[in-house]
Amino acid sequence: MTPRFDDLIDDDVTAAERERLERVHELLVAAGAPPELSPKLEAGPTLAMTLGKAAKPRGRRIALLAATFAILAAAFMLGYIAGNHGGGLASAQTLQLTGTRAAPSALASLQILPSDTSGNWPMKLTATGLPKLGSRWYYEVFLVRNGKIFAPCGSFVSTGTADVTLNAPYRLQPHDSWLVTKQRWGHHESGTVVLRPTT
Repeated sequence: MTPRFDDLIDDDVTAAERERLERVHELLVAAGAPPELSPKLEAGPTLAMTLGKAAKPRGRRIALLAATFAILAAAFMLGYIAGNHGGGLASAQTLQLTGTRAAPSALASLQILPSDTSGNWPMKLTATGLPKLGSRWYYEVFLVRNGKIFAPCGSFVSTGTADVTLNAPYRLQPHDSWLVTKQRWGHHESGTVVLRPTT
């Protein structure tokens, strides 16, 4: 037998709260009594059931954590290789440069050093036999990619010999090369090539 709503509610309940509770009571009466529990559910969980269920998720969590860690470690290594070596030059190399008709006695050695943590490639250029330039002239080292001047790597002045430190702040590729040009102050296009890679 379903109890009457008025028998369940005290007199000190506000009118709004009483109205809300009466709607809930009507819904519960309309839904009816819940079905009877099976004897197995009525007995509740056993110790073996509880321990067995707790062990599985924990083992699964550990396996998931291990897999996640392995994936993160692999991604970090791939990123490190790609950023510092992958698709780029070996960690260090030296390029020999020979003078052109504009500087027939010039010879140079350009050493590309290992990249730093920011991805910059420091370089050291040692040259001899460079023509002496006037006061409004200087030399520029250019990165060459696919046979075309790609970007500048630094400039210097020389009285015939040079020993300068430069920088390639670019992601280098296996077939990149360099050349040295003679530049006039205020002129932005590349000038006369004075040193190119020895063939």
